[in-house]
Amino acid sequence: MKTFLNRRPAAQMSGTSRLVAVVRGATAAHEAQSQDSREPRAAEAPESIADFEARADHGASGATAEPRPAASPVSTLHAVPVMPAHLNGRPVQIAEGAAFEALDAEKELATFRTYRSFGYTVTMYFHAHSLGFFVALHQDGALWRALKANDIDAAGSAFHLLQEQATRLADSEARRIQLVAQNAELARMIEESEAQAERLRVDLQRHAHQENVVSGRQHQVRKEVAQLEAQRIAAQAQLNKAHRSIHQLKVASNEGVPRMSGR
Repeated sequence: MKTFLNRRPAAQMSGTSRLVAVVRGATAAHEAQSQDSREPRAAEAPESIADFEARADHGASGATAEPRPAASPVSTLHAVPVMPAHLNGRPVQIAEGAAFEALDAEKELATFRTYRSFGYTVTMYFHAHSLGFFVALHQDGALWRALKANDIDAAGSAFHLLQEQATRLADSEARRIQLVAQNAELARMIEESEAQAERLRVDLQRHAHQENVVSGRQHQVRKEVAQLEAQRIAAQAQLNKAHRSIHQLKVASNEGVPRMSGR
């Protein structure tokens, strides 16, 4: 315990002497630099902080210098290549469009699966020569994007990714098709409704015309009925008068016939 306590003051004294030595060394170095500056000499590169501290420690006398760790050199910055995109931890790279189209034109790609929605087509191919896979997105038959994968799992992930993208892009096409159909249906319904309304107007006009015709006909018929009724009454009166005359004539002719007495 005493030994440990005795060491602490010694270490503190040693640290104090080291600070003095550094200051003295720095002063000596500053004086030497001032003296050298009076004489003409070629320009030199400024020394580093590590060199300055080492030279100050070397110029200090009677001080216990402790070893200092060397400063770690600063690494030079270099351009870092961009890593290819990863899907689910598997490498997927962008494929060159010209190289992919050349392989496709030479019939070196076997189609594994295809997804089509309107003008967007996603296809997964297998290249037997390199044992790799390609996933391509076409728009109206033109190549838009091509990806290259090392195994079928990565290719499947890329295929599903492009499939979702094609589906989102095709949503507007689907909406457009639906709106066109709905607008055509509404136009057809409007045309049918207008035609039905026109037929109803024609029917109403016909009904009104027929009512006028019937009303006029009824008026004429009632007039004729009244005339015929008057003629009937006059004829009936004339007939009654003729019957009375006949009766009177019969009575008068019967009065001239002698009466026969019964035996």
